[in-house]
Amino acid sequence: MMIARWQIEAQFGHKQTVTDSLKKRSVEIGAQIGWTENKVRILTGSIGALKSTVLTEILVQDLAERNAAWNKLGKIEAHKEWSKELEPHIVSGTPRWEILRVV
Repeated sequence: MMIARWQIEAQFGHKQTVTDSLKKRSVEIGAQIGWTENKVRILTGSIGALKSTVLTEILVQDLAERNAAWNKLGKIEAHKEWSKELEPHIVSGTPRWEILRVV
């Protein structure tokens, strides 16, 4: 098992908009690529982390599953539109992916 973690920083005052958008994306787009509600969680910075940090963690079996999901994601027009709508609410240059192995 692995966790694919996407971290972004929300613009000041935009964290709720970002989290709402991620939740909506999870339901409307994520489910199309196998990222069902039981595999995804959204976290925000609280204590010892930046308040602006927003994380999405997706549980995947392996890198092949993650790659297949990403390939499908790139073909979904709604994902492209969602990305454009999200962009003004995040700090440019902060999105990053990490892949962690569950032991």
